[in-house]
Amino acid sequence: MRLHYRSLALGLFAACVVFLLDQLSKFWILFDFRLPEKGSVAICPGLNFTMVWNHAITFGMFGGAGAAGRIIFSVISLAIVSALLVWMARTPRPFIALTVGAITGGAVGNVLDRLRYGAVVDFIHAHAFGWSWYVFNVADAAIVCSVTALVLDSLRRERHDALHGHTKAGS
Repeated sequence: MRLHYRSLALGLFAACVVFLLDQLSKFWILFDFRLPEKGSVAICPGLNFTMVWNHAITFGMFGGAGAAGRIIFSVISLAIVSALLVWMARTPRPFIALTVGAITGGAVGNVLDRLRYGAVVDFIHAHAFGWSWYVFNVADAAIVCSVTALVLDSLRRERHDALHGHTKAGS
């Protein structure tokens, strides 16, 4: 399979931007805003900064893994990052490279938290009308938005191919 250096460069750029925004926001929350001392602060209606040390993975799943969890989750995340880097280098589509890059940057940001602090720093807490979303961070937002964009793009392309009579072999 052919490598697409432009796609790789775009993806790595997106990964670096997401990683830096994630790490800078976490540094600010921890050491300038000092959220661990405050616990939770209302920012505006429907949005709080709430300090959560996430020892699990997405949405608190597999939280019972204990101290070994940070190593296990980090190794799994880095294996996924390796696969994402290959995907990024092989795609001819800049959009895919950017979204995969954003996922990569978010994953690396959360791995660094696990290795540095023993848990992921989560602090963004959206809520409204008695409904409360999980507390998350910039990396999580980039990952979820990018995965959503990939799914929507895939559905759009499948619909386009079906309408125009394209098949996998003929595409």
